[in-house]
Amino acid sequence: MYSFACDYLEGCHAEVLRALCETNMEQAPGYGEDRFTNTAREEIREACADPEASVWFVNGGTQTNQLIIDTGLQPYEGVLAAETGHINVHEAGAIEFSGHKVLTLPSHDGKVAAADVEAYARHFYGDANHEHMVFPGMVYISHPTEYGTLYSARELEELSGVCHENHLKLFLDGARLGYGLMARGADVTLPLVDQLCDVFYIGGTKVGALSGEAVVFPKGKEPAHFLTRIKQHGALSAKGRLVGVQFAALFRDDLYFRISRHAIEKAMEIRRIFEDAGCRLYIDSPTNQQFVVLKKSVLQELGKYVGYEFWEETDEDHAVVRFASSWATTEDGIDQLRHAVAVCIKSSG
Repeated sequence: MYSFACDYLEGCHAEVLRALCETNMEQAPGYGEDRFTNTAREEIREACADPEASVWFVNGGTQTNQLIIDTGLQPYEGVLAAETGHINVHEAGAIEFSGHKVLTLPSHDGKVAAADVEAYARHFYGDANHEHMVFPGMVYISHPTEYGTLYSARELEELSGVCHENHLKLFLDGARLGYGLMARGADVTLPLVDQLCDVFYIGGTKVGALSGEAVVFPKGKEPAHFLTRIKQHGALSAKGRLVGVQFAALFRDDLYFRISRHAIEKAMEIRRIFEDAGCRLYIDSPTNQQFVVLKKSVLQELGKYVGYEFWEETDEDHAVVRFASSWATTEDGIDQLRHAVAVCIKSSG
């Protein structure tokens, strides 16, 4: 049975695995001081059009979010995020565990609006008792969002402007960044992200790597003693080469972008299958996550044919279900989904 439950079900792209095997027996320094990691850094700097960028590698998304937020904030500061944001909903309180509160904002199809950030800062500093409160110190966004939606270049520019006017750092979670950059109609580029954000990361775990995320501080503006801070968080891998090799492979010959485009093409096929069956899309997502409103009565039967992720109920009889494509989605998987929809949805009316 083929599964569309998430976008990290497979191991890694063949080119990444080949690079790991070919370099396996070469001795290399630890802690990311090896030649592979240095090559990956240079490749990412070039892709970001930022030769001064500081690039670091860690193993997973939650670890990366916690590390960036904790090292980027003062002890009395919190991070602003959409109420649907990953750090607020699906990270088991990892941010609060490090001593920083997640300060929620309204979600606009998963996105944070610049006007809401500006209003929060204005109301906070307008309160005579704000010294007794958690200060906002950072704004967290993800691109794509938890609902597969994207920021436009204009929205990102407005957010960046409001953040910097109010002395807030702008942090972009790029766990699925490749899928956002390659979505049809997207006008946000990697150099633009580098230009407008204070820190962001390029996701590898969900985009072709076995594991790993690349943290980028534009223009080299990283927190002091960042290597030490990484180690304090238990995130400094002795065999840092393992992530470095993978990102060097991903950013060689635009592989990262090519495989991300593949995921988008497959996502659009998924979308057409459900549209042709008369199903309603919950949200207009141009990325690899497609959200479909289905009758609850068909879900159990559908699950016999393909894997999916239950998202949320919409009413007593319907629920939102997520189908995620990835760099590895096959045509055979798409065919299995087409058959499942024909059997379970079209036949049921």
